[in-house]
Amino acid sequence: MTIKSSVTSTAFSRRGFLGFAAAAASAPLLAACGGGSASQSGGSGVIKFWDMPWATPAYNDAAKKIAEGYAPASGNLKASYQTIQWANFYQTFSSAIASKTGPAVSTGGGFQAFQFEQQGQIAYADKVVDELKKNGQFDDFLPGVLEPFKTDKGYVAVPWQLDIRPLWYRKSLFDQAGVAVPTDWASLLEAGKKFKSMGAVGFATGSGAGNNIGNHLMIMMMLNNGGGVFTPSGELDVMNDRNVEAVEFLLELVSNGIIDPAAVSYTSDNLNAQWKNKKAAFGMLTLGVPERVGDTSGDLVVASPMAGPHGDKAALVFPNNIMMYTNTPSQASSEAFLVAYLGQLKQLWQQKLMNALPVFKSITELPEFTSDPNNVKIVKEYVPIAKTFAAQGTTLNANLAVLDGGQALNQFTQTILTGKTDAKSALQTFQSGLQSVLKK
Repeated sequence: MTIKSSVTSTAFSRRGFLGFAAAAASAPLLAACGGGSASQSGGSGVIKFWDMPWATPAYNDAAKKIAEGYAPASGNLKASYQTIQWANFYQTFSSAIASKTGPAVSTGGGFQAFQFEQQGQIAYADKVVDELKKNGQFDDFLPGVLEPFKTDKGYVAVPWQLDIRPLWYRKSLFDQAGVAVPTDWASLLEAGKKFKSMGAVGFATGSGAGNNIGNHLMIMMMLNNGGGVFTPSGELDVMNDRNVEAVEFLLELVSNGIIDPAAVSYTSDNLNAQWKNKKAAFGMLTLGVPERVGDTSGDLVVASPMAGPHGDKAALVFPNNIMMYTNTPSQASSEAFLVAYLGQLKQLWQQKLMNALPVFKSITELPEFTSDPNNVKIVKEYVPIAKTFAAQGTTLNANLAVLDGGQALNQFTQTILTGKTDAKSALQTFQSGLQSVLKK
Protein backbone atom coordinates (compact mmCIF):
# COMPACT_ATOMS: atom_id res chain seq x y z
CA MET A 1 0.00 0.00 0.00
CA THR A 2 1.58 3.24 -1.07
CA ILE A 3 0.27 6.35 0.59
CA LYS A 4 1.55 9.89 0.74
CA SER A 5 0.35 10.46 4.25
CA SER A 6 1.63 9.85 7.73
CA VAL A 7 1.48 6.78 9.91
CA THR A 8 -1.79 7.75 11.54
CA SER A 9 -3.89 7.32 8.44
CA THR A 10 -2.46 3.93 7.59
CA ALA A 11 -2.83 2.61 11.11
CA PHE A 12 -6.59 2.91 10.83
CA SER A 13 -6.84 0.65 7.81
CA ARG A 14 -7.53 -2.38 9.92
CA ARG A 15 -11.00 -1.01 10.55
CA GLY A 16 -11.55 -1.06 6.83
CA PHE A 17 -12.01 -4.79 7.13
CA LEU A 18 -12.46 -5.52 10.73
CA GLY A 19 -14.09 -2.82 12.80
CA PHE A 20 -17.52 -4.02 11.78
CA ALA A 21 -17.35 -7.21 13.74
CA ALA A 22 -17.39 -6.32 17.40
CA ALA A 23 -20.62 -4.37 17.22
CA ALA A 24 -22.17 -6.73 14.73
CA ALA A 25 -22.16 -9.71 17.03
CA SER A 26 -24.57 -8.06 19.42
CA ALA A 27 -26.49 -5.74 17.10
CA PRO A 28 -30.18 -6.44 16.45
CA LEU A 29 -31.11 -7.88 13.08
CA LEU A 30 -33.01 -5.73 10.66
CA ALA A 31 -34.99 -8.46 8.94
CA ALA A 32 -38.23 -7.26 10.48
CA CYS A 33 -37.76 -3.93 8.73
CA GLY A 34 -37.93 -5.58 5.34
CA GLY A 35 -36.03 -4.57 2.26
CA GLY A 36 -37.85 -1.29 1.81
CA SER A 37 -39.63 -0.09 -1.27
CA ALA A 38 -37.83 1.71 -4.05
CA SER A 39 -39.80 4.86 -3.45
CA GLN A 40 -38.60 5.15 0.15
CA SER A 41 -34.86 5.47 -0.43
CA GLY A 42 -33.18 8.38 1.29
CA GLY A 43 -32.36 11.10 -1.22
CA SER A 44 -35.14 11.11 -3.79
CA GLY A 45 -33.93 11.04 -7.36
CA VAL A 46 -30.29 10.41 -6.48
CA ILE A 47 -28.12 7.36 -5.81
CA LYS A 48 -26.65 7.85 -2.35
CA PHE A 49 -23.08 6.55 -2.15
CA TRP A 50 -21.61 6.21 1.33
CA ASP A 51 -17.86 5.80 1.59
CA MET A 52 -15.42 5.34 4.44
CA PRO A 53 -12.25 7.36 5.21
CA TRP A 54 -9.90 4.78 3.71
CA ALA A 55 -6.90 7.09 3.84
CA THR A 56 -6.26 10.83 4.22
CA PRO A 57 -8.99 13.38 3.57
CA ALA A 58 -7.50 13.78 0.10
CA TYR A 59 -8.78 10.28 -0.68
CA ASN A 60 -12.36 11.21 0.18
CA ASP A 61 -12.06 14.42 -1.80
CA ALA A 62 -10.97 12.45 -4.86
CA ALA A 63 -13.62 9.76 -4.40
CA LYS A 64 -16.30 12.44 -4.03
CA LYS A 65 -15.14 14.04 -7.26
CA ILE A 66 -15.47 10.71 -9.07
CA ALA A 67 -18.90 9.95 -7.61
CA GLU A 68 -20.45 13.36 -8.09
CA GLY A 69 -18.81 13.77 -11.50
CA TYR A 70 -20.61 10.66 -12.73
CA ALA A 71 -22.75 11.52 -15.75
CA PRO A 72 -25.46 8.86 -16.03
CA ALA A 73 -26.96 7.72 -19.27
CA SER A 74 -30.46 8.92 -20.03
CA GLY A 75 -32.97 7.41 -17.62
CA ASN A 76 -30.45 6.74 -14.82
CA LEU A 77 -29.95 8.86 -11.71
CA LYS A 78 -26.93 10.90 -10.66
CA ALA A 79 -25.03 10.10 -7.44
CA SER A 80 -24.33 11.92 -4.19
CA TYR A 81 -21.35 11.22 -1.94
CA GLN A 82 -21.11 11.08 1.84
CA THR A 83 -18.20 10.13 4.09
CA ILE A 84 -19.14 7.85 7.01
CA GLN A 85 -16.70 7.76 9.90
CA TRP A 86 -15.43 4.44 11.24
CA ALA A 87 -16.41 5.27 14.82
CA ASN A 88 -19.72 3.47 15.48
CA PHE A 89 -20.13 2.93 11.75
CA TYR A 90 -22.11 -0.27 12.13
CA GLN A 91 -24.71 1.56 14.18
CA THR A 92 -24.75 4.34 11.59
CA PHE A 93 -25.51 1.91 8.77
CA SER A 94 -27.90 -0.18 10.85
CA SER A 95 -29.99 2.77 12.01
CA ALA A 96 -30.12 4.35 8.57
CA ILE A 97 -31.15 1.12 6.90
CA ALA A 98 -33.84 0.52 9.52
CA SER A 99 -35.28 3.98 8.91
CA LYS A 100 -34.92 3.64 5.12
CA THR A 101 -32.58 6.62 4.96
CA GLY A 102 -29.45 4.60 4.20
CA PRO A 103 -27.33 4.47 1.07
CA ALA A 104 -28.10 2.80 -2.22
CA VAL A 105 -24.42 1.89 -2.65
CA SER A 106 -21.55 1.88 -0.14
CA THR A 107 -18.15 0.71 0.89
CA GLY A 108 -17.80 -0.47 4.49
CA GLY A 109 -16.56 -3.31 6.67
CA GLY A 110 -15.15 -6.28 4.81
CA PHE A 111 -17.92 -8.67 5.87
CA GLN A 112 -20.68 -6.07 6.16
CA ALA A 113 -22.42 -7.09 2.94
CA PHE A 114 -22.84 -10.64 4.18
CA GLN A 115 -24.40 -9.56 7.43
CA PHE A 116 -26.87 -7.23 5.77
CA GLU A 117 -27.57 -9.90 3.16
CA GLN A 118 -28.81 -12.15 5.96
CA GLN A 119 -31.25 -9.39 6.84
CA GLY A 120 -32.60 -9.01 3.31
CA GLN A 121 -31.01 -5.61 2.79
CA ILE A 122 -28.46 -6.35 0.03
CA ALA A 123 -29.15 -6.14 -3.70
CA TYR A 124 -27.16 -8.80 -5.56
CA ALA A 125 -24.57 -7.59 -8.03
CA ASP A 126 -25.00 -10.16 -10.80
CA LYS A 127 -26.07 -7.55 -13.35
CA VAL A 128 -23.02 -5.48 -12.44
CA VAL A 129 -20.79 -8.50 -13.01
CA ASP A 130 -22.52 -9.15 -16.33
CA GLU A 131 -21.83 -5.57 -17.41
CA LEU A 132 -18.19 -5.89 -16.34
CA LYS A 133 -17.97 -8.94 -18.60
CA LYS A 134 -19.32 -6.88 -21.49
CA ASN A 135 -16.95 -3.93 -21.01
CA GLY A 136 -13.83 -6.01 -20.36
CA GLN A 137 -13.34 -5.19 -16.69
CA PHE A 138 -14.27 -8.70 -15.59
CA ASP A 139 -11.14 -10.09 -17.26
CA ASP A 140 -9.13 -7.34 -15.57
CA PHE A 141 -9.77 -8.68 -12.06
CA LEU A 142 -6.76 -10.24 -10.36
CA PRO A 143 -7.21 -14.03 -10.09
CA GLY A 144 -9.50 -15.18 -7.31
CA VAL A 145 -10.65 -11.79 -5.99
CA LEU A 146 -14.26 -11.92 -7.20
CA GLU A 147 -15.15 -15.54 -6.40
CA PRO A 148 -15.38 -15.16 -2.60
CA PHE A 149 -18.39 -12.87 -3.04
CA LYS A 150 -20.47 -15.34 -5.02
CA THR A 151 -23.17 -17.17 -3.08
CA ASP A 152 -25.89 -19.52 -4.28
CA LYS A 153 -28.17 -16.47 -4.55
CA GLY A 154 -25.75 -14.23 -6.42
CA TYR A 155 -22.81 -11.87 -5.93
CA VAL A 156 -23.24 -10.17 -2.56
CA ALA A 157 -20.77 -7.40 -3.42
CA VAL A 158 -17.94 -6.49 -5.80
CA PRO A 159 -14.33 -6.16 -4.54
CA TRP A 160 -12.42 -2.94 -5.16
CA GLN A 161 -9.28 -3.16 -3.03
CA LEU A 162 -7.23 -5.71 -1.09
CA ASP A 163 -5.69 -5.38 2.37
CA ILE A 164 -2.98 -8.02 2.50
CA ARG A 165 -0.47 -9.05 5.16
CA PRO A 166 3.04 -9.43 3.69
CA LEU A 167 6.24 -10.17 5.57
CA TRP A 168 8.75 -7.33 5.96
CA TYR A 169 12.38 -7.20 7.03
CA ARG A 170 14.99 -4.57 7.83
CA LYS A 171 17.90 -5.21 5.53
CA SER A 172 20.55 -3.51 7.67
CA LEU A 173 19.75 -5.69 10.69
CA PHE A 174 20.08 -8.85 8.61
CA ASP A 175 23.40 -7.58 7.24
CA GLN A 176 24.56 -6.84 10.77
CA ALA A 177 23.49 -10.26 12.00
CA GLY A 178 25.01 -12.05 9.01
CA VAL A 179 21.94 -14.22 8.51
CA ALA A 180 19.73 -14.79 5.50
CA VAL A 181 16.13 -13.63 5.30
CA PRO A 182 13.95 -16.55 6.47
CA THR A 183 12.46 -18.70 3.74
CA ASP A 184 10.76 -21.21 6.06
CA TRP A 185 9.91 -21.71 9.71
CA ALA A 186 13.22 -23.39 10.55
CA SER A 187 15.27 -20.48 9.22
CA LEU A 188 12.95 -18.04 11.00
CA LEU A 189 13.68 -19.78 14.29
CA GLU A 190 17.44 -19.70 13.76
CA ALA A 191 17.52 -16.10 12.56
CA GLY A 192 15.28 -15.10 15.44
CA LYS A 193 17.69 -16.57 17.98
CA LYS A 194 20.48 -14.50 16.46
CA PHE A 195 18.45 -11.32 16.67
CA LYS A 196 17.50 -12.12 20.24
CA SER A 197 21.19 -12.23 21.14
CA MET A 198 21.61 -8.80 19.50
CA GLY A 199 18.72 -7.25 21.42
CA ALA A 200 16.48 -7.10 18.36
CA VAL A 201 13.11 -8.74 17.69
CA GLY A 202 13.10 -11.63 15.24
CA PHE A 203 9.34 -11.78 14.66
CA ALA A 204 7.62 -8.49 15.45
CA THR A 205 3.92 -8.27 16.26
CA GLY A 206 1.54 -6.65 18.69
CA SER A 207 -1.80 -7.26 20.35
CA GLY A 208 -2.42 -4.22 22.51
CA ALA A 209 -5.48 -2.00 22.47
CA GLY A 210 -6.69 -1.38 18.94
CA ASN A 211 -3.93 -3.44 17.33
CA ASN A 212 -5.17 -6.43 15.31
CA ILE A 213 -1.82 -7.46 13.83
CA GLY A 214 -1.33 -10.12 16.50
CA ASN A 215 -4.74 -11.61 15.70
CA HIS A 216 -3.89 -11.70 12.02
CA LEU A 217 -0.55 -13.33 12.72
CA MET A 218 -2.24 -16.20 14.54
CA ILE A 219 -4.47 -16.93 11.56
CA MET A 220 -1.72 -16.34 9.00
CA MET A 221 0.54 -18.94 10.62
CA MET A 222 -2.29 -21.48 10.54
CA LEU A 223 -2.85 -20.74 6.85
CA ASN A 224 0.89 -20.91 6.23
CA ASN A 225 0.77 -24.48 7.47
CA GLY A 226 -2.21 -25.54 5.37
CA GLY A 227 -4.64 -25.04 8.23
CA GLY A 228 -7.38 -22.56 8.98
CA VAL A 229 -10.35 -22.00 11.25
CA PHE A 230 -12.95 -23.57 8.91
CA THR A 231 -13.28 -26.61 6.68
CA PRO A 232 -13.67 -26.10 2.92
CA SER A 233 -17.45 -26.34 3.43
CA GLY A 234 -17.44 -23.72 6.19
CA GLU A 235 -17.65 -25.89 9.31
CA LEU A 236 -15.61 -24.91 12.36
CA ASP A 237 -12.29 -26.79 12.33
CA VAL A 238 -10.05 -25.13 14.90
CA MET A 239 -8.49 -28.31 16.33
CA ASN A 240 -7.01 -29.73 13.13
CA ASP A 241 -3.43 -31.01 13.28
CA ARG A 242 -2.01 -28.25 11.09
CA ASN A 243 -3.36 -25.58 13.42
CA VAL A 244 -1.93 -27.39 16.44
CA GLU A 245 1.47 -27.54 14.74
CA ALA A 246 1.34 -23.84 13.87
CA VAL A 247 0.46 -22.80 17.41
CA GLU A 248 3.18 -25.02 18.84
CA PHE A 249 5.66 -23.18 16.63
CA LEU A 250 4.34 -19.79 17.73
CA LEU A 251 4.75 -20.85 21.35
CA GLU A 252 8.32 -21.91 20.55
CA LEU A 253 9.01 -18.43 19.16
CA VAL A 254 7.56 -16.91 22.33
CA SER A 255 9.58 -19.18 24.63
CA ASN A 256 12.79 -18.24 22.81
CA GLY A 257 12.09 -14.52 23.04
CA ILE A 258 11.89 -14.28 19.24
CA ILE A 259 8.44 -12.76 19.66
CA ASP A 260 8.83 -9.85 22.05
CA PRO A 261 7.43 -10.71 25.51
CA ALA A 262 5.90 -7.23 25.57
CA ALA A 263 4.10 -7.76 22.24
CA VAL A 264 0.94 -8.73 24.07
CA SER A 265 0.46 -5.07 25.05
CA TYR A 266 1.86 -3.33 21.96
CA THR A 267 -0.47 -0.86 20.30
CA SER A 268 -0.06 0.03 16.63
CA ASP A 269 2.05 3.00 17.69
CA ASN A 270 4.30 0.75 19.79
CA LEU A 271 4.76 -1.67 16.91
CA ASN A 272 5.42 1.12 14.42
CA ALA A 273 8.03 2.59 16.76
CA GLN A 274 9.75 -0.78 17.05
CA TRP A 275 10.12 -0.92 13.28
CA LYS A 276 11.14 2.73 13.00
CA ASN A 277 13.75 2.45 15.77
CA LYS A 278 15.44 -0.56 14.12
CA LYS A 279 14.42 -2.97 16.85
CA ALA A 280 12.23 -5.12 14.60
CA ALA A 281 14.10 -7.31 12.12
CA PHE A 282 11.27 -9.35 10.58
CA GLY A 283 7.51 -9.58 10.84
CA MET A 284 4.09 -9.44 9.26
CA LEU A 285 2.43 -6.08 8.74
CA THR A 286 0.40 -4.12 6.17
CA LEU A 287 1.43 -2.65 2.87
CA GLY A 288 3.33 0.63 2.89
CA VAL A 289 5.35 -0.08 6.03
CA PRO A 290 8.05 2.51 5.18
CA GLU A 291 5.41 5.24 5.03
CA ARG A 292 3.54 3.78 7.97
CA VAL A 293 6.56 3.98 10.28
CA GLY A 294 8.24 7.02 8.76
CA ASP A 295 11.33 5.40 7.26
CA THR A 296 11.60 5.61 3.48
CA SER A 297 15.35 4.98 3.35
CA GLY A 298 14.89 1.74 1.40
CA ASP A 299 16.00 -0.36 4.37
CA LEU A 300 12.52 -1.84 4.93
CA VAL A 301 11.83 -4.48 2.29
CA VAL A 302 9.11 -7.04 1.55
CA ALA A 303 10.36 -10.60 2.06
CA SER A 304 9.25 -13.50 -0.09
CA PRO A 305 6.55 -15.66 1.52
CA MET A 306 7.81 -18.33 3.91
CA ALA A 307 7.14 -22.01 3.45
CA GLY A 308 5.59 -23.96 6.30
CA PRO A 309 7.08 -27.28 7.44
CA HIS A 310 5.01 -29.17 4.85
CA GLY A 311 5.84 -26.75 2.05
CA ASP A 312 2.64 -24.69 2.28
CA LYS A 313 2.72 -20.98 1.49
CA ALA A 314 -0.10 -18.56 2.22
CA ALA A 315 -0.79 -14.90 2.91
CA LEU A 316 -3.75 -13.43 4.77
CA VAL A 317 -5.90 -11.02 2.76
CA PHE A 318 -9.03 -8.98 3.44
CA PRO A 319 -10.92 -8.10 0.23
CA ASN A 320 -12.75 -4.81 0.68
CA ASN A 321 -15.86 -4.41 -1.40
CA ILE A 322 -18.64 -2.17 -2.63
CA MET A 323 -22.20 -3.29 -1.95
CA MET A 324 -25.67 -2.26 -3.12
CA TYR A 325 -28.83 -2.14 -1.02
CA THR A 326 -32.41 -3.10 -1.80
CA ASN A 327 -33.64 0.30 -0.63
CA THR A 328 -32.81 2.42 -3.67
CA PRO A 329 -34.76 4.82 -5.87
CA SER A 330 -33.62 2.78 -8.89
CA GLN A 331 -31.81 -0.54 -8.88
CA ALA A 332 -30.76 -0.02 -12.48
CA SER A 333 -29.25 3.34 -11.52
CA SER A 334 -27.39 1.75 -8.57
CA GLU A 335 -25.92 -0.82 -10.93
CA ALA A 336 -24.97 1.72 -13.58
CA PHE A 337 -23.27 3.93 -10.99
CA LEU A 338 -21.30 1.05 -9.52
CA VAL A 339 -20.04 -0.06 -12.94
CA ALA A 340 -18.97 3.49 -13.75
CA TYR A 341 -17.30 4.02 -10.36
CA LEU A 342 -15.28 0.83 -10.69
CA GLY A 343 -14.10 2.07 -14.06
CA GLN A 344 -12.67 5.23 -12.48
CA LEU A 345 -10.84 3.64 -9.54
CA LYS A 346 -7.47 3.95 -11.24
CA GLN A 347 -7.51 7.67 -10.47
CA LEU A 348 -7.12 6.91 -6.76
CA TRP A 349 -3.93 4.93 -7.34
CA GLN A 350 -2.64 7.37 -9.93
CA GLN A 351 -2.85 10.06 -7.26
CA LYS A 352 -1.18 7.69 -4.76
CA LEU A 353 -4.05 8.08 -2.34
CA MET A 354 -4.71 4.38 -1.66
CA ASN A 355 -3.23 2.39 1.17
CA ALA A 356 -4.32 -0.90 -0.40
CA LEU A 357 -3.78 -3.16 -3.38
CA PRO A 358 -6.09 -2.66 -6.37
CA VAL A 359 -8.21 -5.56 -7.60
CA PHE A 360 -7.64 -4.75 -11.28
CA LYS A 361 -4.53 -5.93 -13.08
CA SER A 362 -4.41 -2.78 -15.18
CA ILE A 363 -4.01 -0.63 -12.05
CA THR A 364 -1.16 -2.81 -10.80
CA GLU A 365 0.60 -1.99 -14.07
CA LEU A 366 0.33 1.78 -13.69
CA PRO A 367 3.69 3.55 -13.30
CA GLU A 368 2.44 5.20 -10.11
CA PHE A 369 1.98 1.72 -8.63
CA THR A 370 5.02 -0.07 -10.07
CA SER A 371 7.34 2.74 -8.95
CA ASP A 372 7.36 0.96 -5.57
CA PRO A 373 9.14 -2.41 -5.98
CA ASN A 374 7.55 -3.66 -2.77
CA ASN A 375 4.11 -3.27 -4.38
CA VAL A 376 5.26 -5.22 -7.42
CA LYS A 377 6.63 -8.04 -5.27
CA ILE A 378 3.46 -8.29 -3.23
CA VAL A 379 1.29 -8.57 -6.35
CA LYS A 380 3.60 -11.14 -7.89
CA GLU A 381 4.34 -13.32 -4.86
CA TYR A 382 1.61 -12.77 -2.27
CA VAL A 383 -1.63 -12.24 -4.18
CA PRO A 384 -1.50 -15.69 -5.88
CA ILE A 385 -1.26 -17.46 -2.49
CA ALA A 386 -3.59 -15.16 -0.56
CA LYS A 387 -6.33 -16.66 1.61
CA THR A 388 -9.08 -15.07 3.68
CA PHE A 389 -10.40 -15.73 7.17
CA ALA A 390 -12.71 -18.28 5.48
CA ALA A 391 -9.83 -20.70 4.94
CA GLN A 392 -9.68 -23.60 4.51
CA GLY A 393 -12.78 -22.57 2.57
CA THR A 394 -12.89 -19.77 0.02
CA THR A 395 -16.35 -18.18 0.24
CA LEU A 396 -16.86 -15.24 2.59
CA ASN A 397 -19.81 -15.16 5.01
CA ALA A 398 -21.23 -13.26 7.96
CA ASN A 399 -19.54 -15.48 10.55
CA LEU A 400 -16.16 -14.10 9.55
CA ALA A 401 -17.03 -10.72 11.07
CA VAL A 402 -17.65 -12.47 14.38
CA LEU A 403 -14.33 -14.29 14.13
CA ASP A 404 -12.47 -11.16 13.12
CA GLY A 405 -13.68 -8.71 15.71
CA GLY A 406 -14.89 -11.03 18.43
CA GLN A 407 -13.38 -11.69 21.82
CA ALA A 408 -12.52 -15.33 21.09
CA LEU A 409 -9.69 -14.43 18.69
CA ASN A 410 -8.46 -11.58 20.87
CA GLN A 411 -8.26 -13.82 23.92
CA PHE A 412 -6.61 -16.61 21.94
CA THR A 413 -3.92 -14.22 20.69
CA GLN A 414 -3.27 -12.83 24.15
CA THR A 415 -2.92 -16.33 25.54
CA ILE A 416 -0.40 -17.38 22.89
CA LEU A 417 1.70 -14.21 23.18
CA THR A 418 2.03 -14.65 26.94
CA GLY A 419 3.19 -18.24 26.37
CA LYS A 420 1.38 -19.55 29.42
CA THR A 421 -0.46 -22.36 27.69
CA ASP A 422 -0.07 -25.34 25.40
CA ALA A 423 -1.31 -25.42 21.82
CA LYS A 424 -4.22 -27.82 22.24
CA SER A 425 -5.58 -26.12 25.35
CA ALA A 426 -5.42 -22.69 23.71
CA LEU A 427 -7.09 -23.94 20.54
CA GLN A 428 -9.81 -25.75 22.49
CA THR A 429 -10.67 -22.56 24.36
CA PHE A 430 -10.61 -20.64 21.07
CA GLN A 431 -12.96 -23.17 19.48
CA SER A 432 -15.36 -23.06 22.42
CA GLY A 433 -15.42 -19.28 22.31
CA LEU A 434 -16.27 -19.30 18.61
CA GLN A 435 -18.94 -21.98 18.97
CA SER A 436 -20.78 -19.80 21.46
CA VAL A 437 -21.16 -16.88 19.06
CA LEU A 438 -21.10 -18.18 15.49
CA LYS A 439 -24.38 -18.61 13.65
CA LYS A 440 -25.18 -22.19 12.78
